[in-house]
Amino acid sequence: MASSQLEQIFNFRRIDSRLTISGQPSEEQLALLRDDGVEVIVNLGLHSHEKALPDEPASCARLGLEYIHIPVAFDAPTEKDYQDFCEVMDMHQNKRLHVHCIVNARVTAFFRRYAAETGLIDMDEAAALLESVWRPGGVWADFLGNDERRMQDHKFCGRDYSM
Repeated sequence: MASSQLEQIFNFRRIDSRLTISGQPSEEQLALLRDDGVEVIVNLGLHSHEKALPDEPASCARLGLEYIHIPVAFDAPTEKDYQDFCEVMDMHQNKRLHVHCIVNARVTAFFRRYAAETGLIDMDEAAALLESVWRPGGVWADFLGNDERRMQDHKFCGRDYSM
């Protein structure tokens, strides 16, 4: 699969040969992910979001992809959300996964924390991954244990700053 096609998915990032992440893929992009070897789609976004697919579970089923939904409210991520994510990651260690939300903010925050706890990727890599999408403030800074950003607004790469 030409990686340039996959890179058209909003905020697409390849973590390693088994794991990719992004913002919301289109139905055509789900097919590209499948063709790249992805077996499981994990969605941390809400189905009710205006940029969500009309019926992502059905789209994945048509493509032969396993679909897992962990709906994370952007304004209120919970420890249960994160634990559910960790369980999914642990249960699918031997499968190719693509994890997404709407803009890849929830996902990069979860991976930043997951990297710290599991060593999936180096902490500097995890921090750079997060920064390549956003600098979380408020509840997300709290979720990540970042005291200095708790009272600040979120900033998004390409809109509020550049890398």
